[in-house]
This record gives sequence, C-alpha cells and structure tokens, in this order.
Amino acid sequence: MPQPIRNEYSPWRQDYRPQTLTAQADGWRSPVTGSVPPPVPIGATYARNEDYGLPGDMAYLRDQGSPLFQQAESVLAKLERGADALLFSSGLAAATAVFATLPKDSRVVVPQTMYFGLTRWLREFGPQLSLDVVTVPTGELDAIREAAHAAPTRLLWVETPCNPTWLVTDVAACAEIAHEAGALLGVDNTVPTPVHTRPFELGADLVMHSATKYLNGHNDIVGGFLATAADGEHWERLRLHRQLTGPLLGAWESYLLVRGMKTLFPRMRQISATAQQLAEHFAGHPRISRVAYPGLASDAGHAVAARQMTGGFSGMLSLHVDGPGELALRVATKCKLFLRATSLGGTESLIEHRYTFEGPGSTTPPDMLRLSIGLEDVEDLVEDLEQALDRAAKDDDALREDSR
Repeated sequence: MPQPIRNEYSPWRQDYRPQTLTAQADGWRSPVTGSVPPPVPIGATYARNEDYGLPGDMAYLRDQGSPLFQQAESVLAKLERGADALLFSSGLAAATAVFATLPKDSRVVVPQTMYFGLTRWLREFGPQLSLDVVTVPTGELDAIREAAHAAPTRLLWVETPCNPTWLVTDVAACAEIAHEAGALLGVDNTVPTPVHTRPFELGADLVMHSATKYLNGHNDIVGGFLATAADGEHWERLRLHRQLTGPLLGAWESYLLVRGMKTLFPRMRQISATAQQLAEHFAGHPRISRVAYPGLASDAGHAVAARQMTGGFSGMLSLHVDGPGELALRVATKCKLFLRATSLGGTESLIEHRYTFEGPGSTTPPDMLRLSIGLEDVEDLVEDLEQALDRAAKDDDALREDSR
C-alpha cells in the first residue's frame, strides 16, 4: 500500500479510528507548504534527477499513478481494512477488470439481480473471454452453494443490498461457500460503503466500489475502486491490467473524490437515518404496495442485514406503486423536489423509474421507483412524494373516466 506523505506540518498516527482517518484523508499534506489539502498534480510524466533516479518513484501517470491516486487508495484500503486498493476511471471499469483478468475458461457465479451495467458487460463480452457465467437467484444460499460446487469455480460475485431491488445476501455465508469451492469472493460494497459494511471482516477476498456514488457523494465525478484482502497473483494481474489498459481518473476528478470522501461518515449517517424514516412512513401506505428497504423489520433480508450492517442501512430504497408501471412512471414525473435522474449517492435526492431507464431486457418490476436519498429535510421529501402520489392517482382516475 502507498505510504502517505509525512512532514513536520502534520504528524499522523496509524491508530486513528475510521471517521478520523477519513475526515483528514489519512493525513496527507504538501511536504513543501503543509497545504490543506495537498496540491493537485497535473503532470502526466515525471522528471528524473541527475543520477537518473525518480525522487518520487513515479515515471509516467499510467504506470505509477499520481500522489492523489495513492492518497485515495490509501484511504479506501484502510477504511475497508484491506491490504491494498486500486483507483479506476469508473466502477464498471473496476468491476469488469476483475472478470477480465481471470484465467481463460473460468467459471463465475453471479447474482440474477445486480448492477445492470455489469450484467450487460458479462452478457456481451463474457463469451469473448471464454467466461462460463452461471447466474443464480440473488441471495439464495442453497442455489449459490449448488452452483459454486457443481464444477470448478474461480469467482463468486455478490452485491448486497443489490441494485435496484435491495435484496440482501449473507456475505459471511457466501465467503464460506466460495472458499470451500476454491473460489474467490468479490463483493460490490457501493451501497453500504465501509461506514455500514466491511466485507473483508466477513471473509471476502475482493471489494469493489463505484466511487461515483457515496464515496464521492456530490454527483460530480465518475470513478471506481477495487480493494483486496491480501496481495496475490490475481491482484498483481489487476494492477498490470490497469497499467496496460489505462482506465485512469484525471487529476481534478481524483481531488474531488478525496474531498468527497472526507465527509463520508456524517453524510452516510444522515442519509441512512432519513431513508429509514421514509421507508417507515411509506410502509403500509395505501398507494404503495411494498417498500423495499432492508432497514424495515418486515423486509425479508432484515435479519441478515442487521447482522452484517452497522450504524444504518444506507440510503437506497424502492417504492412499489400500487398499480401498473405507467402509474409509477407518472408518480416520478409529478415530483418537484426529487430529481428525475440516474445514479445515486449524492447530496440531492433522486427518483428513477428504473424499468424505463434499463429498457429491453430489464428485470426491474415496472411498478418500482428507485429512490436515492440525499441530505434534504425528511419532511420535505415525504411531502413531495405524497403530493406526487396524489396527483398521479388523480390523473389516472381522469384517464380512466375519459376512456369510458
């Protein structure tokens, strides 16, 4: 793991707790001025000294990255309590790198419901890489165990809670299944973040993040991370893959990511608390048939989520509108405060009719609205959804009347 830049301006202990570590981005400072934060390095290449050495052990951006890469990777690795981390240009670039670097003819087991971009990539490019992709019902341990043990398996991949249905998978149980089968366990930890879940402590081998989401937290960059529990052959291939394919984050984007990570803990605590209140408000609502949120005691995944998540259940939930898909879409169009936008994890609350966004091949129920909760007042968010539900229902009644 890269070592932070230490200097007389900022003595730093290695035993600070996670929130302190994150708030000061692992204590990195400019060794020249002590600037808070460190300067943004924009060089793509680095000069050698008169002995043809590299004072900063960096020669070229694509090969060694930059100090900001190293700072972001240092923070994430320590937050996840892993051995190392790699920064990528997007979450999808990070996730697909895991699969692309497996040996030829590798068998992989993945959930039926997970991030749509990775699902599509496996469908489009998995065959070209000779991957044997086995899909199992999300979170169903018997099906996962049967698939992992049916033939030699290289990788078991889970996402929990999964996007966009928020089904929960038992990470510790999956780690046991994977290791019994001689496979690695990879976990997409984008939604819980290390604030709420640390998969390495549950037995995972690899962790992936779309840093675009909660880690950045401001909807102004696209980035991704991989972290590893231990160095090994596959991790070295991942490092080489990034070097030779070049999915790098720019200097300014790296700076924005580090800046966003500094407020991760207070943001996640507020967001998760608001999401919990919203879920409880709309559970049993006459216009909502179901609320999908693992923080609800009535949720099918609540017991597992409560065991492996701490301090909250993150900020993503889905509302199933009581009626056809067209009604759910109409509710989204009636919102005034919630922004109709894709992505998640920012300070602004977003609403999305995911079925419309994903298009043909979507496994998302048409009656479902995906909500990403931000930092607004919970009462304002409740009022916005209530008025949108009322207006959409009135429009639906009017359309029915006109059709008679």
